[in-house]
Amino acid sequence: MEADISSQAVGLATNTDFSLLKLFLRADIIVKSVMLLLIACSIYSWAIIIEKIRLFKKINISTEEFQDKFWKSKSAENFYNNIPKNIDDPLAQIFKASMEAALKTRSKSQLNERLSNMLQINIEKQMEKIEKSYTFLATVGSTAPFIGLFGTVWGIMNSFQSIAISRNTSLAIVAPGIAEALFATALGLLAAIPAVVAYNKFSNDSKKYLQKLENFSKRFLSII
Repeated sequence: MEADISSQAVGLATNTDFSLLKLFLRADIIVKSVMLLLIACSIYSWAIIIEKIRLFKKINISTEEFQDKFWKSKSAENFYNNIPKNIDDPLAQIFKASMEAALKTRSKSQLNERLSNMLQINIEKQMEKIEKSYTFLATVGSTAPFIGLFGTVWGIMNSFQSIAISRNTSLAIVAPGIAEALFATALGLLAAIPAVVAYNKFSNDSKKYLQKLENFSKRFLSII
């Protein structure tokens, strides 16, 4: 029995490699699962971040171009007839859908009300597309640190069990298990921080873009 305890202590003491890969491989199945979950969340968050950066860069340019062309046109109906069918700018989509509803309205007295409602509905539809995946970023930002903390607590519990088995509290015995446990918390923060920053930035960008759409709608209604 004493020989077994001694061998376990020696094994723990020789775990002096603190590279990230070794920390992951030495962790138990629960801590590994937490780490893999956090890594997957981080990768998907970065995919969303890159996609949203490209999206806002694209729509800000295309919307400015659309507005310039619209206000230079002679009439809304004439401009509507010349819009390309495959245009994918959100403001252009709002304008097309609203104009289709306006042209189908026979009563001129109901035109303003119907067009106003259609503009609002179409703005909401486009903003839902733009704000897609925001919930995931917010969820990762708020829960990832706690998931990492769970992995850390579990890892520290295992470390204490190892200490109890070896009956040795030297730093060489304690350090490897603690390092593995803290690695989970580090991954949680690594996933959460970019997600929170990105969520706040994209939420602000969405508000600015929504204001741009609403300003266009008000001016468009005033000329109709």
